[in-house]
Amino acid sequence: MDVIDKLRILSEDSRYDLACACGTADDEHRKRGSDGRWIYPVVLPEGGSTVLLKTLLSNACANDCRYCPLRSGSNVRRCTLGPEEIARAFMEYYWKRKVFGLFLSSAVIRDPDYTMDKMIAAARILRNRWAYRGYIHLKIIPGASDAAIEEALSLSTAVSLNIETPGERHCAVLSKKKIFRRDILRPLTLMAKLTEPGARYSRVKCTTQFIVGASDETDREIIHYMVGLYKRLRFKRVYFSAYQRGLGDESIPGEQKGASDPREQFIREHRLYQVDFLIRKYGFRIEDIVLDRYGNLSADKDPKEMWAERHPEFFPVRLNRASREELVRVPGIGPETASRIIDMRRVHKITDVAMIGVRGNRLKQISSYVVCE
Repeated sequence: MDVIDKLRILSEDSRYDLACACGTADDEHRKRGSDGRWIYPVVLPEGGSTVLLKTLLSNACANDCRYCPLRSGSNVRRCTLGPEEIARAFMEYYWKRKVFGLFLSSAVIRDPDYTMDKMIAAARILRNRWAYRGYIHLKIIPGASDAAIEEALSLSTAVSLNIETPGERHCAVLSKKKIFRRDILRPLTLMAKLTEPGARYSRVKCTTQFIVGASDETDREIIHYMVGLYKRLRFKRVYFSAYQRGLGDESIPGEQKGASDPREQFIREHRLYQVDFLIRKYGFRIEDIVLDRYGNLSADKDPKEMWAERHPEFFPVRLNRASREELVRVPGIGPETASRIIDMRRVHKITDVAMIGVRGNRLKQISSYVVCE
């Protein structure tokens, strides 16, 4: 195969690594170019956005991750790009102004450090030979050595390593080769240490991702690990990707006969993103998240609405007096609307909920929880 044929296959296979799959606007979704390469509009962890070429270096995997269609032993067409081929293909796209950054991941060729060496070589060619100073996101391979991780950080704008599951038990369900503490938790902890404030690579952003529903994990377990990633490791973002049934080994929980409808998995993914925002942006604590007796979020109502129903004593909230923290607890009011309310009432009193600039069902929802006095 020539480079274009390989890139067509590898960029197609990179779709399984979905970072933030639930975009809400048309321009947030990935698009396939005329040559088969996937173009990803992404919001950067530090703010702003760019357009990335996202591809795998190889889909020839030595690992046995039972949720992954590229796992060892599965029947897919295998190919590998060399570092020179990756760098040249990216620069051609970059010169045509079709992309402005690179997201490079890979299946595990031979072993983690052999794979990391090839990915790092591609990034080094871009930085040193082509003097490219833009956005490079390198995926850290589970089990990579400390030296490989540090070298990847030296060349990257951002790095990520998928945590995949909340803990050892679920990791063991999905892979017999990977050991959670050694291959996932250790490199995640090192990434956090090397990028903490004041560290040599503090400019590099770290992210991770859960595969939701491949094992039999609960939302409680995922949320517990998510909070730890933010609080203890200070990761910039945690993403969630609903497991897509039919891609993995038929023996895993996500493929079992009693597994939930695929649409429910995407609702579950969406609810976890809502919890993520409540904790990161709204000041909610882990104990504020309402779970059912099985440890899962409601599929019918969003987490903030569930909290509001559990705390009737908190309402109604007074629009003309409430603090920002109180306003964002109201279902339908987010940080931007809260800021608009505070700015508005500096000028004049709010006498009607409609004055805050929301309409339709959202206006009706907010009106149920506030008063204008």
